[in-house]
Amino acid sequence: MARRITIPKVDPFLLWLVGCVVAASLLPARGAVLAAFDTAANAAIVLLFFLHGAKLSREAVLAGMGHWRLHLMALAFTYVLFPVLGLAAAALTGRVIDPSLAVGLLFLALLPSTVQSSIAFTAMAGGNVAAAVCSASLSNLVGIVLTPLLVAVFIHSGGAGGGMDGLASVQKIAVQLLLPFVAGHLLRPLIGSWIDRHKKLLQPVDRSSVLLVVYSAFSAAVVNGVWQRVGPFDLAVLLAASAVILGIVIAVNGIVARAAGLAREDAIVLLFCGSKKSLVSGVPMAGALFAPAQVGMVILPLMIFHQLQLFVCAWLAGRWRRELDAAASATLLPPQDEAAMLARAGAIGLPVPEQCRPQVNANLALLTRHARIALGEDGA
Repeated sequence: MARRITIPKVDPFLLWLVGCVVAASLLPARGAVLAAFDTAANAAIVLLFFLHGAKLSREAVLAGMGHWRLHLMALAFTYVLFPVLGLAAAALTGRVIDPSLAVGLLFLALLPSTVQSSIAFTAMAGGNVAAAVCSASLSNLVGIVLTPLLVAVFIHSGGAGGGMDGLASVQKIAVQLLLPFVAGHLLRPLIGSWIDRHKKLLQPVDRSSVLLVVYSAFSAAVVNGVWQRVGPFDLAVLLAASAVILGIVIAVNGIVARAAGLAREDAIVLLFCGSKKSLVSGVPMAGALFAPAQVGMVILPLMIFHQLQLFVCAWLAGRWRRELDAAASATLLPPQDEAAMLARAGAIGLPVPEQCRPQVNANLALLTRHARIALGEDGA
């Protein structure tokens, strides 16, 4: 049967993000209206991280803690390899595009991994879901503290145009993100069961907070002339740089997984938790770490990288799922030739006289045809 080529779907959330950018470009908020949007966005971010803390299941984390070597490798990809590539990308692209966009490339490289999509893709590909939950949650927990420190070291202290005092940024992160996260997790024994029952109802909080920050950030950026500074060439450079970064990370990921002898299930976790960057965490952090007029420019590379990683990871997860399903189907089918038939018969201690083998092979071919029909495959 001919292999079907599947094209990953565009994430509907991307359309909302683009809509916010368009709305901010055509009708940017100004003055008191912009201040109101900023206040609403800050409140939504506090609620977002409070709920993230409340949703963090200690049981799920403990279930995956035994894979400490896997988690250390994922953290190394997120907070060592990515920053090195981000520094190189910022240095190279900063010569041909706006420096704030180059800073945005470096900023996305310093962010934690995603949680929801990493776990979802791991499950889709047949990976170790418990380890993915632990690894992605650990990455975000570490990132709340480590990302601001890395930004302070590589961007603010490095004179890369951060536009805000590094210590003040870390303090703002602690108040706006870390404290709500810790408070939510401490209250999990009281509200955790309700949170777990209403996860779908809470998803809009994630997305609405990001959309509020994006609209507010791009409103400020438009007022400061962002579209006079960003053109098609800049967007093409950002897309190319994002593709190169992601390609290198995925290639190195595969090499490391094979060298470490990881099982297939754990190699999938390493890929999806070690090659992705969180838009949900990154947009609020940008709002806390950079001057308001610069946030729109800084998060633009992250928005491009976010959609690119979803396309690539969706394709990889779908491919591995098809391979897993094909392997499972193969184990359900009768032996496909005489050698396989004899091997299977020998494994169960069943002698097959030579004069009976043609009839046995004919019966197995008939059984194979019916099995393929039952499995939804072409039985012709």
